[in-house]
Amino acid sequence: MIEHRLDVARIRAITIDLDDTLWPVWPTIERAEQALRAWLDAHAPAAAALARDANTARRARQQTLARYPDRTHDLGHVRREAIRQLLAWSGEPTHLAEPAFDVFLAERQRVTLFDDALPALTRLGARYPLVALSNGNADVYRVGLGEHFHAAVSAAQVGVGKPDARIFLAGAQAAGADNAAVLHIGDDAHLDGAGGLAAGMQVAWINRRDEPWPPAIEGSPHAMTGELLALCDLLGV
Repeated sequence: MIEHRLDVARIRAITIDLDDTLWPVWPTIERAEQALRAWLDAHAPAAAALARDANTARRARQQTLARYPDRTHDLGHVRREAIRQLLAWSGEPTHLAEPAFDVFLAERQRVTLFDDALPALTRLGARYPLVALSNGNADVYRVGLGEHFHAAVSAAQVGVGKPDARIFLAGAQAAGADNAAVLHIGDDAHLDGAGGLAAGMQVAWINRRDEPWPPAIEGSPHAMTGELLALCDLLGV
């Protein structure tokens, strides 16, 4: 499954998504949540019990989103304040939200790369400036991939997340290129695909699950591959 209508000669820089593009995200999140619960067991056991109840944890998150409608793009803030809500409900010190979140965030940086990720980053980075572009709170420098990136741009920094065009334009600016000269690479058809297209970029959809392109999205990706190395071949790197 490879589709290609890239204007390779026009590309001067690349923005690339992280979660589910370079590594599977949910195993990472599950490990981070386990580390968080273990820390709460030791320091705030009543809150730990609440965190283990899916409905209560979901209610804490929903209340956080409602309380901070201007911070919904900042997943770290949402996570930390949801922990604080659980601590408040349990009657335990709410200042423990900060060290608890730090435990979660540290484990969040322990990722298991897809087999094609590192060789693809090496090949792409040898030709183009690469900018990490993510709605999440993984940090390419803490993950250990910083040497491959020219810069990193997150929703928390910009104030909006994908598919908002402004985060894509911030990525292009960080790369030192006009948005029309940037290729965005990502796995999510809506967040990465529709967002990148709306921002005037070329888009490469890494479709590891061989899914159909959603017909509701206006336009289509300039390239679609099942893995990153095939895209490298299309780009001639």
